[in-house]
Parts: sequence; structure tokens; C-alpha cells
Amino acid sequence: MPAETTDGPLTTDGRLRIVLAEDSVLLREGLIGLLTRFGHEVTAAVGDADALVTAVAEQEPDVVVTDVRMPPGFQDEGLHAAVRLREERPGLPVLVLSQYVQRAYAAELLDSGDGTGVGYLLKDRVGQVEQFVAALGEVAAGGTVVDPEVVRQLLRRRRDPLARLTPREREVLALIAEGKSNSAIARALVVSEAAVGKHIGNILTKLDLPPADETHRRVLAVLAYLRS
Repeated sequence: MPAETTDGPLTTDGRLRIVLAEDSVLLREGLIGLLTRFGHEVTAAVGDADALVTAVAEQEPDVVVTDVRMPPGFQDEGLHAAVRLREERPGLPVLVLSQYVQRAYAAELLDSGDGTGVGYLLKDRVGQVEQFVAALGEVAAGGTVVDPEVVRQLLRRRRDPLARLTPREREVLALIAEGKSNSAIARALVVSEAAVGKHIGNILTKLDLPPADETHRRVLAVLAYLRS
């Protein structure tokens, strides 16, 4: 996100108390400086999802800004925490600032509460500092701000969650839906169990299923298959 300056004097009008979650120290410090320069107060700046949840409970901020990928797994911990916070505090404004679209939880975040006071922006598509700060203010005021690319990807996913699967992956998923084990699928398709395992891994990845135990993810994959 390019750094830009503002010529006008800072004002405390509309001052926001912000909890910031970003695992990159350099970006975190840069955002603290940026938000402070625009008259806001970062009451807590943390580097992992657990610390984010704790900071929100302690600080009761006006708005939360969080990244998606955070320790320990660097998957979707930040976004998962945001969904959890919105469930516990439906009126809490949350702005997700990420490098990519995590579709598994993005839709859940945007559907949380009554759909207000929430935002999802992609870092490399925020063209100006003022654009980001304005979006933050809109979310804090109860508005909804979503990057058009996020909307496009969510709509594509909702049209057909299985569209990204190859014909063979669809075959494997259909056999999973019948309750067959990996070895039974291998016999049915006349392939090795290793090949079946690879297909299943691809299926779970392409369906953007959240990290969980393997059995739970297989169930979610079957549900996606049945819904389609």
C-alpha cells in the first residue's frame, strides 16, 4: 500500500479507537503510524488471532482491523477470529485487510450480524491511503465496504462450488458421498490409494474448506456435493 501524505491539519473529529491485528511487524507499525496521522488511536496492535480476541475484550474498540493469515498456521486465523468476534459482538465493526480472498469464511463474515459494519479489502487493490481511511470510517459508522474482486469470487463460488473440480475429482467426491473409504475408492477407480489421497487433497483445497480434522473436512465436502 503506497504511502501518501495529507496536506491538511489532523483533526480529532471522528476519532476512532482501533484494535489492529497484523503479523508483519513492518506493516503493523506502518498502519499504526498512518492511522495515528489521521487522528485515530490504535489502542492495541497484536500479531496473532488469540491476542486479537483478548485485545477486543479488554479494549472494547470502535472498530477492528485485521489481516487473514496469522500465526500459528498462517491460514485463515485472523478471518476466523473476526467471524467469532462478530458472533459474540454483532455490532462490532470489522475491516479485513488481506492479500487474498479467503472464500470459506469471507461469506460468513459478510453475512454476520445484519451485514452492516463490515468490510473486506485487498491490500494490493487499495490505491490510496485516503481510500483506506475513508473505508475504515465507513465501516466504523455501520457501513459495508467490499472490494469488487471479493464480490466476484464469492458469487462465482456460490454459483457452483464444484466447478473447479476435474471430472476425476468429481468421481472421487461422489464415492466419498457414498461413504466409501480411500481403499474402496481406489479399487472402484482402479488407481492407487496414494492417487486417491492426492485427489481428495485437491478437492478439499479447491472447495476452500477451512482447516479441520480430515473427517470433518470430508463431511463438508460431501455437503457441498449434495448442495450442488
